[in-house]
Amino acid sequence: MLERSKRLQRWSARGLTMLWKDKSGLGTLEIVLIAAVIIAIAILFKDWIIDFLQSLFGKVESSSDEVFN
Repeated sequence: MLERSKRLQRWSARGLTMLWKDKSGLGTLEIVLIAAVIIAIAILFKDWIIDFLQSLFGKVESSSDEVFN
């Protein structure tokens, strides 16, 4: 049983290494899925992102007023 688990571990590690190095699988579908996930995250956190950017630009505006006045 121990020998079997060692063989399986070596096989899976070798398979993962080969999969990681193989670049032929990087195609349009993967790019589309990644873009879809990024868009979904942006939509979910839209309000938080807008609040954060408004706060950030407010700080920049007040700092620039101090510098130029």
